Amino acid sequence: MTDDAPKIRLDKWLWHARFFKTRTLAAKQVSGGHVRVNANKVDKAATKVGPGDTLTFPQGTQIRVVEIAACGLRRGPAPEAQALYLDKSPVQQAKPKAPGADRVGGRPTKKDRRSLDLSRDRGLE
Repeated sequence: MTDDAPKIRLDKWLWHARFFKTRTLAAKQVSGGHVRVNANKVDKAATKVGPGDTLTFPQGTQIRVVEIAACGLRRGPAPEAQALYLDKSPVQQAKPKAPGADRVGGRPTKKDRRSLDLSRDRGLE
């Protein structure tokens, strides 16, 4: 039985598809047991994958679910990399931010200082 479908190493494909900046980072993610191929946990970077396989792995704060569309021959520009997969990741809703949540502690802004000065001036009269 021979399988004529093209296959490529998992770490190499993740690097080609630009999910990780270096192949070493991709290999560490795979060997750490954080990547699933067709719902099976994989811990070897040399695992062969091909078109039709589904990968599930964490990237940053979200879980990525992608289906491999092509193996790719090189790590090319972003549009070429995006053609290698179909993104099936669940849509995550952005958490609403409270006003002023961007700034934690530190010095007051100029606007904050002016409103503080105004409130102090009104208290003296």
